[in-house]
Amino acid sequence: MKKGYYGEYGGQFVPPQLVGYLDNLEKEYNKLKQTKDFNKNLKQLLKDFVGRPSPLYFAKNLSKELGFKLYLKREDLDHMGSHKINNVLGQVLLAKHMGKKEIIAETGAGQHGVATATAAAMFGMKCKIFMGEISAQKQNPNVQRMKLLGAEVIEVTRGTRTLKDAVDEALNYLIEHPDVFYLLGSVVGPHPYPTIVRDFQKVIGEEAKKQILEQEGKLPTHLVACVGGGSNAIGLFADFLSDDVKLIGVEPAGKGLDTEKHAATLTLGTPGVIHGFKCYLLQDEKGNPKDVYSIASGLEYPGIGPEHSMLKDIERVEYKTVKDDEVLNAFQILCKKEGIIPALESSHALAYLIQAKDKFKKDDVVILNLSGRGDKDLNTVLDLI
Repeated sequence: MKKGYYGEYGGQFVPPQLVGYLDNLEKEYNKLKQTKDFNKNLKQLLKDFVGRPSPLYFAKNLSKELGFKLYLKREDLDHMGSHKINNVLGQVLLAKHMGKKEIIAETGAGQHGVATATAAAMFGMKCKIFMGEISAQKQNPNVQRMKLLGAEVIEVTRGTRTLKDAVDEALNYLIEHPDVFYLLGSVVGPHPYPTIVRDFQKVIGEEAKKQILEQEGKLPTHLVACVGGGSNAIGLFADFLSDDVKLIGVEPAGKGLDTEKHAATLTLGTPGVIHGFKCYLLQDEKGNPKDVYSIASGLEYPGIGPEHSMLKDIERVEYKTVKDDEVLNAFQILCKKEGIIPALESSHALAYLIQAKDKFKKDDVVILNLSGRGDKDLNTVLDLI
C-alpha cells in the first residue's frame, strides 16, 4: 500500500500550512504507539473508564423473529454511550504526549463531541467542538452534555449546517491555530487520520472475535454495521478481513435513492476529494460535495473513509441501503423486543437485517455493531412515529 493510501483512496490533499502538522502527527503517533507506557495506559483507561470489553449479547427474542442467530456488540454500553470514546482516549493520550493544551473536534450526532469533551475534562484540557447548526438542533441533549463537560460548542451556520461544514470549520481553525490538536472522529480526513482512528477502533472487532469463539465455538457468518464516515464499521470489520466472514455496511437511503434526500455515498457516489483525502463522494459535475441527508446526524456525510472505498472496489464488503421508515421501524423493534434503545445510526444496520432476513439461513450467526444508544434521538423519533 502506498503511504497514506488504501488502494487509490486516501492521501493528503491539504493546504501547505497543514503538511507539517500532519507529518509531525504521524511521526509522534508512530513513536508513541510502540511504547509500553502508552499501551498500558490506554488499556487501563479502556477497562476502568470506558468499561471494556463491551458485551457481545445474544439477542434471543430478535433471533427468533429473524430466523437466525443475532449477536449485538454492545458499544452503546461504553462510557458516554458510543464507540467514539475508544478513539478519543487514544488521541488525547497522543495530544498530551505532544504537549498540546487545547483539543478541537467536529461532531455530527454529537457522540464524538461528547466523548472528546469527556476526555478533555478528565485530562484538564481546553476543548472546542464544531457542530452544524441543524445537527445541534436535532441532537440538543448532546449539545447540553458537551457544555456541562466544559466544552465550547461552536454551531456552524454556513453551508448545509451539518457534519461536512463542521469539518470545514474545524480544519480552518486548525490552519489558523496550529498549536491545537485536531481530534478527528472517524476514519476520514488526510493521512494519517484514517489509520490512527482505525487503530484505536479495531478493539471492537478483536473483542468480538474472541467473544463469539467463546460463545459459539466458531466465527460468525456475517458482520453488519452502519456506515457514515465509517469508524464503527471498520472497528468491527478490521480483525475479520482475512477470514471467511461476509461483511455488510449499511448506508442511509433517507427519503429514497431517487430523491436528493439521502447519504448513500458508496451506492451512488464517485471517486473525488473532500476534506483532504480521496474517497467515494456524492458530488456535482464540478466535483463539489452535494448536500446530503440522513435521519441520523452521524451518517450525514457526503464522503466515506478511504478504506471503505477500497473495500467496495475489491468487493470485500457489500454496501446496502435502508430508508428512514425502515430505520424507525427497526428502532422500535429493538426497543420492544430486547429492551434496548439504539441510536438511529445503529438502527440502520438492524433495518437491513429485518429487510433482508429471508436471505439468511437458519444456521447463520450474525454480529451487529450496536455503535451507540438512542437517548439523543428520542425527540426525533417521537416526532416521527
